[in-house]
Amino acid sequence: MQTTCVRIQVRILLLLLLVAASLAGRAQSFAAVDSWLQTNIRDLGGRAMLLVYKDGKVVYSQAVNEMSRRQKAVGKFIARRQGKEPNLNDYTATTRQPIASCSKWLSAALVMTFVDEGKLHLTDTVGRWLPALSHHGKGKITIGQCLSHLTAIQAPELRESLREMKDVGSMDEAIEQIALLPMEGEPGQVFRYSNTGLQIAGAVLEKISGKSFETLFAERLAAPLQMKKTDFGKGRVALPAGGAQSTPEDYLNFLVMILHKGVFNNQRILSEKSIAEMEVNRITPPVRIAYAPAEAGNFGYGFGEWVMETSTPNNRTKAVCSPGLFGSFPLVDHEKNYCAFLMTFNLKNKGRNEKYRELKALLDAALR
Repeated sequence: MQTTCVRIQVRILLLLLLVAASLAGRAQSFAAVDSWLQTNIRDLGGRAMLLVYKDGKVVYSQAVNEMSRRQKAVGKFIARRQGKEPNLNDYTATTRQPIASCSKWLSAALVMTFVDEGKLHLTDTVGRWLPALSHHGKGKITIGQCLSHLTAIQAPELRESLREMKDVGSMDEAIEQIALLPMEGEPGQVFRYSNTGLQIAGAVLEKISGKSFETLFAERLAAPLQMKKTDFGKGRVALPAGGAQSTPEDYLNFLVMILHKGVFNNQRILSEKSIAEMEVNRITPPVRIAYAPAEAGNFGYGFGEWVMETSTPNNRTKAVCSPGLFGSFPLVDHEKNYCAFLMTFNLKNKGRNEKYRELKALLDAALR
C-alpha cells in the first residue's frame, strides 16, 4: 500500500513538473511580445489589450495600462467633444470602445451572408436598389467594388466623411449625399480607401431585407458569434465602414470564425468560398491607387480587409488584417493557424505599419 502511494506521488510530481515546464516555455516564447507591448505602450495610447488564439484556445492574454497625464487629458478632451463621459479605465478583454475601420471586416462579412444565400451577387449593380446613384451616373458600380473600395467615387477624407454621415437623418439621405460626389475614373479601376462603398453596400442590404443594418448585424453575425457587446450603435443611420463598437473578446470570436473558414462553435456562419473571396487582393494592375492610409503600407486589399502577406509561388493569401483609425489591429494568419486582436486607442498613426509588422513577426516566432 505504501509503495502504491509513493508511485502515485511520484506521478503527480512528474505531472506538476511537466505543467510547470510547459508554462515556463509559454512565458519564454511570449517574452518578446510582452517586451514589445511595454516598449510601445506610449505610442499605443497608454493602454493596450492583446488576445491571441491558436489550436482551439486563447494562448496569450495580456493588458498593459500606463496612461500618462497627457494621454488622460487628451482622452478627456476627445470625450467632451463627443458629448460623452471619458472612460480612462484599464483595458481588459471585455473593454468596449469604438473600433473605427475594424468595422469594415464585420460589414463585408455581413454582406457575404447575403451572397451565400443567393440574395445578392458580387456582380450585381447598385442602381438596381438605389436609383439615386443611377441618376448621377453611379448605378453600374457593383457590390464587389463597394466592398473593395473600387467604386471610383472621389470621397472626402475618412474623418470628414464619418462626421458628415453622423448628421444625416436616414440611409436614403446618406445615399443621396454620396450620389452627388464626383467620380475620379471608371469603377474597378481606381482604389480609394473610404467609407463610401460600404455605406452603399449597407443601404443595399436594408433595401433587400426591409431591416436596419444594425438588426441584420445583430441577427446574422453578433448572435451566432456570441459578440454580446458589439454593435453599430443606435444612431439614425448605421456607419458600416467605421461605426462599430466592440471588445477584444468579442472581436476575437469573429476572427476565430474567419480562421476556421466560416465556422464558429460547429456552426457555419459563412461559406468557405465567401471567406476565400474576401481574401483575394483586388489592388492589381491596372488599378490606380488614389488614396491608401499610411498604416496600410504596401498591403493588398480584399473585401473589408487588407491582405498582409501572400505566398510567393502561387500568390495564395497567408495573412489578413483590418486595422482601425485608433490603432486597434485584428489579424488572421492562415499559414500559422492563429488569430489575434490588439485593442488600442491612439490617433497617432505615424509608423503604425512598421509596428504591425513587428508585432506579427514576434507572434509568428512565439507560435512556431
